[in-house]
Amino acid sequence: MACTSCSTSDGGAPKGCKNNGTCGTDSCNKLTVFDWLSNMSPSNGEAIFDCVEVRFKNGRKEFFRNSEKLTLSIGDIVATVASPGHDIGIVTLTGELVKIQMKKKGVNHESNEIPKIYRKASQKDIDIWSVARDREEPMKVRARELAIQHKLEMKISDIEFQGDGSKATFYYTANDRVDFRLLIKDFAKEFSTRVEMKQVGFRQEAARLGGIGSCGRELCCSTWLTDFRSVNTSAARYQQLSLNPQKLAGQCGKLKCCLNYELDTYMDALKDFPDYDTKLVTEKGDAICQKQDIFKGLMWFAYTNNFANWHVLKIDQVKEIIAENKLKNKVSSLEDFAIEVTSEPEKDFNNAMGQESLTRFDQPKRKKKPNRKRKPNAEAAIVATPEKPQAQGNQKPNKPGGGNPNKGNKPNNNKPNQSNKPNNSNDNKPAEPRKPIIITKNENKK
Repeated sequence: MACTSCSTSDGGAPKGCKNNGTCGTDSCNKLTVFDWLSNMSPSNGEAIFDCVEVRFKNGRKEFFRNSEKLTLSIGDIVATVASPGHDIGIVTLTGELVKIQMKKKGVNHESNEIPKIYRKASQKDIDIWSVARDREEPMKVRARELAIQHKLEMKISDIEFQGDGSKATFYYTANDRVDFRLLIKDFAKEFSTRVEMKQVGFRQEAARLGGIGSCGRELCCSTWLTDFRSVNTSAARYQQLSLNPQKLAGQCGKLKCCLNYELDTYMDALKDFPDYDTKLVTEKGDAICQKQDIFKGLMWFAYTNNFANWHVLKIDQVKEIIAENKLKNKVSSLEDFAIEVTSEPEKDFNNAMGQESLTRFDQPKRKKKPNRKRKPNAEAAIVATPEKPQAQGNQKPNKPGGGNPNKGNKPNNNKPNQSNKPNNSNDNKPAEPRKPIIITKNENKK
């Protein structure tokens, strides 16, 4: 970390910067250079480079000369020269790396115009600085309301107080020139401080405020990118990207700076390709290019009279046809040179990590099946129906189950065997109807 006040206390809570640990996205660690020479002392008694790099709010950095020979290290809070009064900043870089940074940004380290450092900030300086920083957010809300009342087409993006609280700098963005002379008078009357207006570009605004890009990382302009090169739509065309302004634009509303990162690689790969507008002359008709695959070295061509069918050709085959056309010779057709491209098997990413499907609730509900009759449980009580009285001589054996003989009831294997007791009476009287027999699992009771 470039800011020692971001270190955590014994309880684990961050202290000092009031950013709750979000230093990477809230201006505490922007555009920081790692001091890999911090553990090395100058050789042969050479003096340490007398300039240091000091960071202010939202990554604004300036170089100051340590004319008082103060012992400074990264993270020290110092009071520097300002106009008028003094400003408070944090040291972010010392030693020989400061000379390299000054050379990179075009600052002459031998110039006498480099501002100086007064002293290390005292506790009183830090208290005044903290009170001024706390006033910035409510002032920004009120400043935007005043700008709307004056009907000015401008956006006040940030306010930065000087360390001694004597001046406030208003950063704004606008498409055209804005006459804010009356607005400055209202600001001075409303906030009782000296006001300075500074216009910044849309990319500089995004760099000052910071944020998270569509890639999921912090914005390049607020972490490491120092120069803003121009980006145009031709960079997207060379990389065969969709010309969708919503996808190509960053948080600043301009084209993303990362479109230029791989552009040189694509340009080198396209040197071996024929021109995209090249026409191939065949006996079946002229063919124009529809698509290119830079990594596989393939080109798709279609006849002008039939754009539905595309033919895949290699770069060498296309160059061979172009060479024949330069000799005013026509090839028979593209089918003689076309190759078959095998499509790769589609990968199933629905359950790649073993998680449940996100569309599990979108499937239609299944129809419930009709309830089937449950078979009688063997443990339940079985009730035998009484038999009809019959004559002793003409008695017929009962069918299993004791049901109606006309019905084809199947025997139940779960039921125990039931046998009729013999009739011990000697007379010809009809047998008395027997009482129902109740059979349980463990006991037989009449």
